[in-house]
Amino acid sequence: MNKHPVGVMRISNSLERPKIKLLKTKSEWLFDIIGYSFYLGSLIFLLYNWNELPDKVPAHYNALGEVDRWGSKMELLILPIVAAFMAIFVQILEKFPESHNYPERLNKENAKALYLLSRKMINSIKNICLMIFSLILIESVSIALGWGNELGGWFLPIAILSTLIPIVIGIIKQKKIR
Repeated sequence: MNKHPVGVMRISNSLERPKIKLLKTKSEWLFDIIGYSFYLGSLIFLLYNWNELPDKVPAHYNALGEVDRWGSKMELLILPIVAAFMAIFVQILEKFPESHNYPERLNKENAKALYLLSRKMINSIKNICLMIFSLILIESVSIALGWGNELGGWFLPIAILSTLIPIVIGIIKQKKIR
């Protein structure tokens, strides 16, 4: 007899899950190098141009990529701070794939494949987000310096798609793991 009420999904306790040490794959290392390079590059770009920035810089963009609020250049520091916090948090989360959410069919035989798939998906999303934050920062500095005038209407759809694609691919691949 089913112990769970109808419509309630059983979530297995992460303490019951096998703990497996998985080395980072070459693709994860490569994606980390790309993501962190974008991040460090945007920080260097910001610091290099800091003294040239005017008092008012782009602080927010609408869905079309147009600046709809200007703010203090100190607000530019929000992007790298949030990106750093997110990167650190997700980097820690990557180290404990047994704590991720999995289908009920998780068992000792498929745990390694599911853990690796989940960790790779999180790794790619983390690095895509680092690249997006970096591009917004670079574009904001460029606009403030008069080198450009907007992100463009293409930016938001591409940012959303680039974060959704690894999730969709991960879900499809996860369904194939038995």
